[in-house]
Order: sequence, then structure tokens, then C-alpha cells
Amino acid sequence: MPLKVKIKKLNPHAILPSYAKPGDAGLDMFSLEDYILKPNERKIFFTGFALEFPEGYAAIVKDRGSMAGKGLHTMGGVFDAGYRGEYNAQIVNLGAEPYEIKTGHKIAQLIIYPVAIAELEETDNLSETERGDGRFGSTGI
Repeated sequence: MPLKVKIKKLNPHAILPSYAKPGDAGLDMFSLEDYILKPNERKIFFTGFALEFPEGYAAIVKDRGSMAGKGLHTMGGVFDAGYRGEYNAQIVNLGAEPYEIKTGHKIAQLIIYPVAIAELEETDNLSETERGDGRFGSTGI
């Protein structure tokens, strides 16, 4: 059964997020403005909507594959169940060329995930594992 999520349009020009195809994991998010994102520039794009969903879930902004292939990447973007403000996507241009974003263009995907709410228990000892405290590259190349 699908998760019921309430959505509120905050801007009359907003295009509400939607799934492009049945079964897609990410809701497409749309730009409210025209902007040319220069190389190494980052900008927050507001989307004109707010959501309400139950505790135990989080909405996370992720890259669109077509934009990631051109060097654009979303930064941050975790929205908790208690947040009622406007959703946005912060995008950085890691490519060598400017990238033009137009009003109504798909700029990111919003994925609603179930999350475990952890109860932290402070301790002086953690169990041993094969990896231990091995960092980057510790499992091979």
C-alpha cells in the first residue's frame, strides 16, 4: 500500500513533484526559475511546495542521472518528517561548462525512505569485526 503524503503548493507557479513512470523511486522536482549555473558554482533552487509525511520516514534529494552525467550534483538535502517548509535542491556544477536551467526543468529527484530512529547507548567497548577500524581502501581496490 502506498505511503500517504500530504503536499501543499506554496507558489502558484510551482510544478508539484511527480513520478515520471509507474514504479519509479524518485519524484521529479522542478525549477521555479531560469538560471545559468557556472562551473564550480552552487545554488539553492526552491521548488514551491511543502510536504507532510509520518515519523519514521525522511525525504532525501538526489541527483537526476541525466544531470549527474553533465557534472551537476545535489548537495545535502535530507528533509525530516517534522519539516513543513519549502523544499529545495542545492545544486553544484562540477563540470567545465555552464549549465542552463529553465523554469519547469527537472532539477533533482526526491526519494522518501523509511528510516530507523536510533536509540544511542554510550559504551567504552564495541564488538570486534574482521574490518575493525579499517578506512578507505581497507577492503581492497
